[in-house]
Amino acid sequence: MAEHYASVIVHAPVHQVYELFTHFNDFPKFMRFVKEVTYYDDRRSHWVVQVLGRHFEWDAVNEDWVSDKQVGWRSTRGLKNTGKVKFQALGPNRTMVDVYLCYFPPSGPLGVLGENLGINTYFESLLQEELNNFARMVEKAPTGALDPMSSHYLFHGQSAAATNTVTKRQQASWESDPRMAPQALAERKVRITEEEERKYQELLVYEAELKRKAGIEHKAMEELHEQLAREAERRREEQERVRTALLAASTERRVPDPVYNTLGGRNASLDRTALGDKDGLRERYPAYQQDPMMARHPAKAKTTLKLNLDEKLESPWLLSIRGVQVPPP
Repeated sequence: MAEHYASVIVHAPVHQVYELFTHFNDFPKFMRFVKEVTYYDDRRSHWVVQVLGRHFEWDAVNEDWVSDKQVGWRSTRGLKNTGKVKFQALGPNRTMVDVYLCYFPPSGPLGVLGENLGINTYFESLLQEELNNFARMVEKAPTGALDPMSSHYLFHGQSAAATNTVTKRQQASWESDPRMAPQALAERKVRITEEEERKYQELLVYEAELKRKAGIEHKAMEELHEQLAREAERRREEQERVRTALLAASTERRVPDPVYNTLGGRNASLDRTALGDKDGLRERYPAYQQDPMMARHPAKAKTTLKLNLDEKLESPWLLSIRGVQVPPP
């Protein structure tokens, strides 16, 4: 017995994925190696697949079906196999699809030898390819669509229907399907063309809006860069102005202030006068250069108040302590 597994994530709700998968009769319209899936009734079907140029057939009966969660089958005639497909919701619009398939290789020991020589890996690659085709079919169907005929991926170039490799029984079953009538197919083609044109126009509008927003953002960034450049230039000019002013101030020869920057001190009227303020208030002698100490007229005699140092003065406080009556002032 050989066991195979394949898995894919479909970007669609789990209910839609489940409903579209259960349309087995539409598999050859988008799958490559499935050549026929026809119904005996609502539970039994006939399958034909092609692997390495060889056709394998079996009748299957549905088993263990759980709505939106699982479908299963087992063969009742032909190639012995059983299978199960599980659907797991990963989010509102994401579904994990897991396919488990077990079958007994045909031709006894020769089939087992083929499995050991690499057919096993090849069959898993075919199973994964067909599962990927199913995912693309679902994702190219309108939102919420439950009929595979609404998908734009049907009849793509490599499908069994497009390459006309389906069985005669499969073709006969489609001829009795109103959806496969020439008028219905023509209407479907027109509808798909209109939908693709509408999506293309929406895409153009979306790209134009993105381009407009990108232009606005680009213009805003340019204005910001210009503003920053102007601010940087203003600061540079201000720093240069301050530097120039400081350099000019450091090299400028300052004239001493006649009041505050003289050797005579504050209010000296002559530059570098050693005798100070009072010397600057008197007139100079005619020959002041001969004797700097006599550069000014001598000051007039001042009357001074002479104190009688023999008289002892005491404070009223000390007199009050000794009990002496202090006369009023």
